[in-house]
Amino acid sequence: MSEYSVEFRGLTKKFGDAVILNNLNFGIHKGKITTILGFSGAGKTTLMKHILGLVEPTEGEVIVLDTVIGSLTELELREFRRNFGMVFQYAALFDFLTSFENVAFPLREFTKMKEDEIKAKVMSLLESVGIAPEAASRLPSELSGGMRKRVGLARGLALDPHIMLYDEPTSGLDPITTHVVYDLMRDTHRKNEYRGFTSIIISHDIHATLKYSDYIVFMEKGRVVEHLDVENFKKSENPVIRRFLEL
Repeated sequence: MSEYSVEFRGLTKKFGDAVILNNLNFGIHKGKITTILGFSGAGKTTLMKHILGLVEPTEGEVIVLDTVIGSLTELELREFRRNFGMVFQYAALFDFLTSFENVAFPLREFTKMKEDEIKAKVMSLLESVGIAPEAASRLPSELSGGMRKRVGLARGLALDPHIMLYDEPTSGLDPITTHVVYDLMRDTHRKNEYRGFTSIIISHDIHATLKYSDYIVFMEKGRVVEHLDVENFKKSENPVIRRFLEL
């Protein structure tokens, strides 16, 4: 069994003549928090889409949990995605559903759980991310930005995923709330670490990243410039990374 939850082998993605990802070869360590950093246009979001099987490589392959994503049929891929939890930028909750219903949605969509089982699990998940019972009946518009992120995390955890993906999880949040959300992400990771739970964060927030991550992947123009543990990343002499660190 691989030491990596996700591995990229010769991954290249082109849209027309534009090379978005250029021959990537690296792995994301199982059971660790890895943040993918880089300036806008570096290819970070496209990389995440490959992990989820939302786009196909032009060349190379993506291996997730020892499975080659490109080998799966559409039906198999739909089932395989149960291994992922996803927290989107700005939480991306269904605005017409309450907090409770948002978290219950994947359980109703992908499991055969009974309603009383769903209720118990949803309330437990909301409690685990610090959402009070009375807030379960509120719509997203009635929640603060930080609370929406918490509900989004609870929804992402609903199917007990092996890999949690975060796409710019603190965009639009003030500095204090940003650190609260990162604390929650780290605590969630630590609680599930025993089962090889892997957290992958797409971010541009360098300061929070250095505090909360185990590994950093720095991308520029579709290439990986550095892939290091945090302490060694801080010491990198690469001029691009030094410039990023000084922002």
